[in-house]
Amino acid sequence: MQILPFDNRDGVIWLNGNFVEWRHANIHVLNHGLHYASCVFEGLRIYNGKIFKLDEHIERLFKSAKILDLDIPYNYQEVVDISKEIILKQNISDGYVRPVVWRGSEMMAISAKKGSTNLAIAAWEWPSYFSPKKLLQGIKLNVSKWLRPSPESAPTDSKAAGLYMICSLSKHEAEKLGFDDALMLDYRGYVAEATGANIFFVKENELFTPLADCFLNGITRQTVIEIAQENNIKVHERHFELDFLKTCDEVFLTGTAVEITPVSSIKEFSFEERKLTKFLISEFKKKVTS
Repeated sequence: MQILPFDNRDGVIWLNGNFVEWRHANIHVLNHGLHYASCVFEGLRIYNGKIFKLDEHIERLFKSAKILDLDIPYNYQEVVDISKEIILKQNISDGYVRPVVWRGSEMMAISAKKGSTNLAIAAWEWPSYFSPKKLLQGIKLNVSKWLRPSPESAPTDSKAAGLYMICSLSKHEAEKLGFDDALMLDYRGYVAEATGANIFFVKENELFTPLADCFLNGITRQTVIEIAQENNIKVHERHFELDFLKTCDEVFLTGTAVEITPVSSIKEFSFEERKLTKFLISEFKKKVTS
């Protein structure tokens, strides 16, 4: 399937206070965000014309910006309102919203405290991250050689662009080897997450998920835990090593982009069951459309 390039689409993007024609929403190549990764972003899903968990995502955007010492020049409510307005202007029923914050082009050095903080918000149609066939079969994960860093080594509580470099490397390597994605361990060797999604394991009808102490506690992850608790499904949040996979019946990923996606295998470990995963997908669909 050919993907339409993101710099050559119709519509508008909100950029620093104005709605700009999509193809003209450009910035200078000498900007601090591009060269030094002073950039944070969010990803939000649109279901039936409504943004899911909008408040939680914008709160996290501001938190991420604060961690990276970026002072967003708009208040919380303004960003919420702009996010709602952009999907109306783009006439999107089911899709994706991407707010992004970055330090500008006034200074080109490690230290750039006087550089401006910029904000753009774009939205586009995006019904599903993986194909229906993949979702039915379950995706296959490699195990990456790259490790999620410790909180003393990187701002792991932020959705910072720089943290995704090793995610891209991991996913590219997985795809070269015939996998769909990659499982990443953390700096201690514990199971962490996939390249852009949290991970859950099912064992004896209970949920197990890595403790989110060096990666993002995803909003979809939190929603799945909420659904489980509402349905008296026990959830264990703790550290575990790769050998734990031998004892699991089901595995799935969670994230704004992937929603809830079944995993059929991780390297040599296979997972054929889908019972609890299918139930959670059904309950999740009810939440996002309510």
